Amino acid sequence: MDMVILGVPLLALVGFLFASYSIVANDVIQTLGTFLSSNAKRPWVLLWAYASAIIIAVMAYGWFAYDGDIAFGRLNRIPFPETGIQWWHVLPPLVLLLLTRFGIPVSTTFLVLTIFTLSGGAATEGVLGSMLVKSFIGYLVAFAAGIAVFLVIARFFERWVARTKGQPISPFWFVAQWCSTAFLWAQWLMQDLANIFIFLPRETVVAADGSVQVTFSLGLVVFATLLMVALHGIIFATRGGEIQKIILTKTNTVDPRSATFVDLIYALILLYFKELNDVPMSTTWVFLGLLAGREIAITYVASLRSKGEAMVDVASDMMRAGLGLAVSVAMAIALPFMATGSLPDVRQQIFGSSEPAVEHGASPTPASARGLP
Repeated sequence: MDMVILGVPLLALVGFLFASYSIVANDVIQTLGTFLSSNAKRPWVLLWAYASAIIIAVMAYGWFAYDGDIAFGRLNRIPFPETGIQWWHVLPPLVLLLLTRFGIPVSTTFLVLTIFTLSGGAATEGVLGSMLVKSFIGYLVAFAAGIAVFLVIARFFERWVARTKGQPISPFWFVAQWCSTAFLWAQWLMQDLANIFIFLPRETVVAADGSVQVTFSLGLVVFATLLMVALHGIIFATRGGEIQKIILTKTNTVDPRSATFVDLIYALILLYFKELNDVPMSTTWVFLGLLAGREIAITYVASLRSKGEAMVDVASDMMRAGLGLAVSVAMAIALPFMATGSLPDVRQQIFGSSEPAVEHGASPTPASARGLP
């Protein structure tokens, strides 16, 4: 019988611990990277307290506004595994820790959730395909937005930022950046908390009209929030670690004036896709798309770096994203096969079944699917 701590099976708790740290540590470049870089001279404790206050606010908002669903609907289509959390579910966040240590940015959504979708049986048919489509569209939208916005402002704004680098900056820009960071950090949490909380037991109720309500216990939410805040202290104390170097290669991103625009545009795109539907998506792909469009626009309009250097930078980021997806799918297929000897039907899990779907309200959701002890 599995050991249970605070009502959570031991493996589920271990998976949550790894995910809580590794997901934010890898994604810090897209959410807090510009914030950490442009505030490098400020005490890390102050920056950590600010980000932690937003975590607590988002958790409280999710609990009250979404009736206990702090995954913000992103786990509606990915139920808790009927057999509980297994060792192959826990391994991807551990691999993510290693990738982060070497400064390799990957899609944490695909790396963590793919194994749940490919091994979820009929309950998750087509979910991985929907995730891929939404993430690819997110990349294209962000790429187009990056080009469109910075084609307009790069010639004057980015040149002005580059020309005045090292000079005193108006306090207005620091206030603006802290506000845009809060907006972005909140939107990212609403998108990616599902990647962390997927390891924890939850109750899933499917109504007769097909609507789904996922609920986490209040005690578990409080415990998880405090634990995440504590783990974030490590990330801020190390100023983002190796992965933070990705931000430093981009034009003007350490300047709070440019960082404000990047964060604001990125947050608005995440907000749009959050409201679009409840399918999880790769925020990493969106971020890389935005940076790619921005770098190309700045290079061709403001000539702040060579075209060849910019294209190599963009291609390198795309290769890393592709590598992360390949590793995610390979692990999701190989690990359960090693444990059970059976392969998932990848085609069915990506494209869905051709058989007519059973109405959600046909039968009550069993306790095992709800993740209840």
